[in-house]
Amino acid sequence: MRIRDAGPVCDRLWYFGREESGIYLLAGRRHSLIISGGMSYLAPDVLDQFHRFGIDEERIDRLLILHAHFDHVGLVPLFRRRCPRIELYASARGWEILQMPKAIDTINAFSRLVADRMGVSASLEGHDLEWRLEPAGYAVKEGDVMDLGGLTVHIFETPGHSSCSVSAYVPELKALFPSDGGGVPFAETIIPTGNSNFTQYQQGLQKLRACKTEILCADHYGYVTGPEAEDYIDRSIAQAAEERGRVESVFLRTGSVDETVRELTEEFDGRHPGYFLAPEIRAGIYRQVVRHIAGALKHGPAVEPVRGRKQADQ
Repeated sequence: MRIRDAGPVCDRLWYFGREESGIYLLAGRRHSLIISGGMSYLAPDVLDQFHRFGIDEERIDRLLILHAHFDHVGLVPLFRRRCPRIELYASARGWEILQMPKAIDTINAFSRLVADRMGVSASLEGHDLEWRLEPAGYAVKEGDVMDLGGLTVHIFETPGHSSCSVSAYVPELKALFPSDGGGVPFAETIIPTGNSNFTQYQQGLQKLRACKTEILCADHYGYVTGPEAEDYIDRSIAQAAEERGRVESVFLRTGSVDETVRELTEEFDGRHPGYFLAPEIRAGIYRQVVRHIAGALKHGPAVEPVRGRKQADQ
């Protein structure tokens, strides 16, 4: 089952935001942790939801950035300024990116672009949501465990969607937080998101198969529960293989990165109307994907083919 409404997910876990973008709150006995930073224009919604569901901001003392793309760090400045004692966590590569002036300019520009596209720019007045060069927070890596008191957050490095991506797993709740490293549950499908390195993205999905999952907490389009959550990563593996085959087919036919990007972008917009990313951003993503897959076709696969569970278990 796919759920996109703000509110409690289960005991000690909440979802806040909107359908197309959200964040999660884990409440341990000693620490309360926000997972992911969502998009900046969520600020009025999230603050209203905190009030509606009785969330005490004073108890929130940690925030985990799963990767440094604009649509996953938009609320970090808000919480950093409203809760000065909050500790921020991201991968070492994530902090490296978030210390780059060019990256900060891109985050702010894309945040404004999407807010304009969603028609919510006026509602952001009075909120300080701009990223600025500020001291980095704490770095997390593969195998790290964050103990919140009664809840533990296990970190996996899952680059591929971005070079800085990490995923989190809370075994006490059987809740997986793969960010875009798990694919996006849009409409009734799963959209593959191997933006920077599709091969590493597929490898990351294989790593996440080891997590017994009853709640799949996506950053876009809500969370997934029940049998669908249990099978989600396997379905995402299959969708990724299908998408890779689609990219290879178009590139081999056209022989052109530009033509492949144009064709795939138009096809995507036709198949997935209403997806939150502007076409120009989608085209930029496809350019990264096509370049990587075209290079892999030229030089041969760097790893064994990535397979779904049914194939792998045979």
